[in-house]
Amino acid sequence: MMAIFLTKDSRVLVQGMTGAEGARHTARMLAAGTDVVAGVTPGKGGTSVDFGERRVPVFGTVAQAMAETGADVSVVFVPPRFAGSAVEEAAEAEMPLCVVITEGVPVHDTLRFLAKARHTRIIGPNCPGLISPGQASAGIVPADITGHGRIGLVSKSGTLTYQLMYELRDLGFSTAVGIGGDPVIGTTHIDCLRAFEEDPATDAIVMIGEIGGDAEERAAAFVAAGVTKPVVAYVAGFTAPEGKTMGHAGAIVSGSSGTAQAKKEALEAAGVRVGRTPSETARLMRSVLTRPTREAS
Repeated sequence: MMAIFLTKDSRVLVQGMTGAEGARHTARMLAAGTDVVAGVTPGKGGTSVDFGERRVPVFGTVAQAMAETGADVSVVFVPPRFAGSAVEEAAEAEMPLCVVITEGVPVHDTLRFLAKARHTRIIGPNCPGLISPGQASAGIVPADITGHGRIGLVSKSGTLTYQLMYELRDLGFSTAVGIGGDPVIGTTHIDCLRAFEEDPATDAIVMIGEIGGDAEERAAAFVAAGVTKPVVAYVAGFTAPEGKTMGHAGAIVSGSSGTAQAKKEALEAAGVRVGRTPSETARLMRSVLTRPTREAS
């Protein structure tokens, strides 16, 4: 089975595995079939954590864990004040993929670790992570709400990720990626659209955006320029009042810029079908999967 970014062969380490959240979600990742090979907690190197049938060793540094276990994915469950340093450590060790679950990371910390991540793909921060159903999970996405299939999903919203995965569970997903809703993030809609376009296991793409910023407009331009697979989208925030921050830090609307309607119009102009509710979006995806793939313009 193919997927993007995360496969059954991925070897995952968890930064902050010995904390309550890290331990709980490590257990869930293991239950989903993920090959969790290490934890990293400064000062606790040489210990291990028992997860029933699997005992996972703990290392003091990311570099040591990578050298000892061959880990190629890091999932960060570290409190906000320390998360920036944890991600910088992963980037300095040239970890190929670093998934930052932590919410509340200061923007200046995010800017700093993104600048250092020349050889590291960062997903997040403030994201649910990603899952390739039937293969592996890196983050907090529930593994039992959907199955393997041929839909790719990229979303700013964690809960809407789960809803679309559940509503399309009979069709299934190649990979679902929650990129996070902060004003500054690593992997973008466009990064995922490009990867899904190149992934032979993905036949169609669901994109979930939200009000604020211009990420969805830029994604629409990318779709128009070179995505041949059908794309269906949902933009959260059609009923949001202007000038208010609605949940995610990035969802700030000013005038007509960043509104759900403006994003919907940009996406539809690029040939993307846009639902006004998550359920309508799921129905649109069902309908496009019965139609032939559109040709590149």
